[in-house]
Amino acid sequence: MQTEAKTGAVNSEKSALKEAVKFSALPVVFASLCCLSPIILVLLGLSTASFASSLADTLYGDYAWYFRGAGLVLLAVAIIYYLRRTKGICTLDDAKKRRNEIINIVALSLIVAVIGYVFFLYVVLHYIGVFLNLWT
Repeated sequence: MQTEAKTGAVNSEKSALKEAVKFSALPVVFASLCCLSPIILVLLGLSTASFASSLADTLYGDYAWYFRGAGLVLLAVAIIYYLRRTKGICTLDDAKKRRNEIINIVALSLIVAVIGYVFFLYVVLHYIGVFLNLWT
């Protein structure tokens, strides 16, 4: 009986992590658009590598915090949508009753989003950019 309870808790944690990854993916990609958009332009053949490199320098250097802020706003919207549609938390009374669950979901999604952003921007996009000779 105790083993079933542990298995249920593990499955619940895995499910929560999968859900957090699922609704954090779009905000992570949106926050990474400062470096993703030049790569897309080169891959579509709409720009040269030197223009894309210059664009990436400008977007990352001057506007990176705007993209990160927009990604954070999009993450907040995704969390609210998830809580309202999936979890059925629509009123303040529901929110008060399930406060710990909401705090856990928000904390988990923030952790997943930050780790996903760092990995996607500084590992995935970096190596794609190096492969395309956009940056060194």
